[in-house]
Amino acid sequence: MINKANASIAEMRGERLPPPPRSMWRRFGLLGGVVIVVLAIALDTKVVQIGSSEDLRQAAFSAAAYGTKTFPEIKQAIEARAVEGAALQQAIAANKDEAIAKYGIAGGSGPVFSVKFVGIAGERQASGLYEIKVADVPDVKIRIQTGPAINGTELRDATGTVSFGQFTNQIEYQNAGSALNNEMKKVVLAAVDTTALTGKTVSIVGAFRLINPKSWLVTPVRLEVQ
Repeated sequence: MINKANASIAEMRGERLPPPPRSMWRRFGLLGGVVIVVLAIALDTKVVQIGSSEDLRQAAFSAAAYGTKTFPEIKQAIEARAVEGAALQQAIAANKDEAIAKYGIAGGSGPVFSVKFVGIAGERQASGLYEIKVADVPDVKIRIQTGPAINGTELRDATGTVSFGQFTNQIEYQNAGSALNNEMKKVVLAAVDTTALTGKTVSIVGAFRLINPKSWLVTPVRLEVQ
C-alpha cells in the first residue's frame, strides 16, 4: 500500500520512482519457476485405477496358483484332442506335415500331439520312465514319464491355448510349464503306485513333442492301471 501511495504522489509531482530492487524480481522468478514445475508434474501424472492391469501393487505371478487353476482345463483339452496311438503313428508316417496340421500344435522345438493308447509297462528306469509296449503301434518306442522329475513343456504347449504373450517375461512362461507338470504329479501320478507298473496293463492319455517319429516320450494327464 505504501509503495502504491508513493507511486501516486510521484506521478502527481511528475517524478519517476526507481525500479524495484533486484531481490523482488528474483522472488518473482522463483515463484514463476515453482508454478511451472507444479504444472509439469500435474500434466505428467497418470491416474491408475486400483486393481487395473496398470496397478503395480498387484500380486506377483504365482506359478503354483497358475498350475492349480489351469491344469484341469489343460487335462480336459488334451483328453478331447487325443488320437489313438495307431492312427496317429500311421498319419505321421504317411505325411508328417498333414498329420501336424490335422492333429498337432506346431511351435517350439517341434509339434506337440495328444495321444491315447493301452499297453504293457516294461521295466522302470532310474529316471522314472517306463517303456510301454503297445500292440498296434509296434514300430514306435513309446515311453511315459512318471517322476519324480517331469521334464518338458508338452502340457503347456499341447492345446495351443497358452502363449508367451499371456505372461510378463520368459521366466514366467517357463515357470507356467513347470507348474502344470507339478500339478499333474499331484493330480494324476499321486493316485498311482508309479514304482510298481512293470508288467501291468496301463491306459494312457497324454502329450508328446515329435522329435523322432520312432520314439515318443509321453507326459500323461491320465494314467490308469487295468
